Amino acid sequence: MRIATLTSGGDCPGLNAVIRGIVRTAAQNGSTVVGFEDGWQGLLEDRRVQLYDDDFIDRILRRGGTILGTGRLHPDDFKAGIDRIKANLEDAGIDCLIPIGGEGTLKGAKFLADNGIPVVGVPKTIDNDVNGTDYTFGFDTAVAVATDAIDRLHTTAESHDRVMIVEVMGRHVGWIALHAGMAAGAHDILIPEHPFDIEEVCKKMARRFQMGEKYGIIVVAEGALPKEGTLEIADREVDQFGHEKFQDISGLIAKEIENRLDTEVRSTVLGHIQRGGTPTAFDRVLATRFAVNATKACLNGDFNKVVALKGQDIELIDFEEAVGTLKEVPQKRYDTAQNLFG
Repeated sequence: MRIATLTSGGDCPGLNAVIRGIVRTAAQNGSTVVGFEDGWQGLLEDRRVQLYDDDFIDRILRRGGTILGTGRLHPDDFKAGIDRIKANLEDAGIDCLIPIGGEGTLKGAKFLADNGIPVVGVPKTIDNDVNGTDYTFGFDTAVAVATDAIDRLHTTAESHDRVMIVEVMGRHVGWIALHAGMAAGAHDILIPEHPFDIEEVCKKMARRFQMGEKYGIIVVAEGALPKEGTLEIADREVDQFGHEKFQDISGLIAKEIENRLDTEVRSTVLGHIQRGGTPTAFDRVLATRFAVNATKACLNGDFNKVVALKGQDIELIDFEEAVGTLKEVPQKRYDTAQNLFG
């Protein structure tokens, strides 16, 4: 069998571990692997490289980023290129395609599957927002990076009697903010699923100072929004892919707290630092398990599925379960964290 793979969307720690796992598992079963460069664009343009089970592939396990490159392609251009995609896969002798990506990539994979192309999807995103899987690789690394940063900000905030606001990734869901905030002992966590009241945020910080504490840490997801009528924010622009361009929500909150409490406030945006660097052991293992199971699904002819973590096991789920809606932070998880605020 001849298998193809590609990485699409934002980069993510653990992508190379998946590529390595696919290549090595395929080789163990007498199959070969082709990689398409720069995501769907490389598939459209037939930019492919042969991947070998050699020393280079063995060493990429611990590398961040992706050796194949990644990128985004407008959905209209992607769908319009279906005939070219089919021709390129046929010319390369591909029996099954393993796309590695987030919800958008998996939607693209479902479109290919609906058009007769054998596909097995591998979910990835640091946001942990893909439905049907308990965790996606990249999330644990992002949380570890954010937690370390918040730990460091505790000491400088306490030294200067400041409120520190830390903005982490999370366009539509707050999993990184929730986990990193809880792990690092944040005094408030603001996430997209639960609009915040700036007055309540200020009360929590004021209460800390009244009780003798001289600093506060607030973790905010980039997509967090205030309750309607509580804080004015500018309308968000939309990019060519339909994604909102998020503004400096942490800076806006910092100014508001500083004005209301007459105390020093600083904001820090972690940004793409959360995406880069060496994946954690958890992410390497999860990515490898996804890779092995996705490759075996191809070899067994179990196409048009997505690998997913269910409890301790890797299972195959339908595309319908993985795409369509995002996995949001449930109310009970946020309620647990609220017991620790202030």
